[in-house]
Amino acid sequence: MIIDIYQDTICPWCRIGKKNLFDAIAQWQGEPITVRYRSFFLDPNAPKEGYPFREAMAKIAGGPGGVDRILEHVTQAGERVGVPFRFDRVEYKPNTLLSHNLIKVTPEEQQTQMVDAIYRAYFEDGQDIGNLDVLVNIAKEQGFDPEAVRVEVANVSKQAEIEEDLNLAGELQITGVPFFVIDEKLALSGAHPAENFLKAFEQASLSEQE
Repeated sequence: MIIDIYQDTICPWCRIGKKNLFDAIAQWQGEPITVRYRSFFLDPNAPKEGYPFREAMAKIAGGPGGVDRILEHVTQAGERVGVPFRFDRVEYKPNTLLSHNLIKVTPEEQQTQMVDAIYRAYFEDGQDIGNLDVLVNIAKEQGFDPEAVRVEVANVSKQAEIEEDLNLAGELQITGVPFFVIDEKLALSGAHPAENFLKAFEQASLSEQE
């Protein structure tokens, strides 16, 4: 079974949804599951340097007063599934192109740990994951050659693969993430709980047997 996750690296609900998905995978007793990470941009027009975080959030929240309510809601949702958020440390809403490229240059069997490391750097440590030096350091901490990663990421070596993901998302009419596609048959939009993923696994497995 193959599950495609369309996600953006600054999307807190993507982090929560991914956690729920992997909780479901840990409980699943059926066929093996392979997870593939697909790129998506919540803000495809973000400048290279990104935006000040609270200023960007205020536009989404309809003003500064709504920002804390949104962040508290996300933080509590994360706590319920064991995923911490420290929005008090986040200063930027970055352009995520380079972070998606870092995921793409990571070998498939290590992409999950890289995605987790990027999420931690941003949501827990408040690091600017649009910054090349930050991404190179994340890769170094994950055991990769920092200079090789620097060249790959700086040159956006996986631009074609990223654009392919974006085109696929367009064909599927994906307008928000997280978005999960199971065996190219079933789709779930949003940070579903683990039990919903398990039901979807069962449905996909049964459809294969028919």
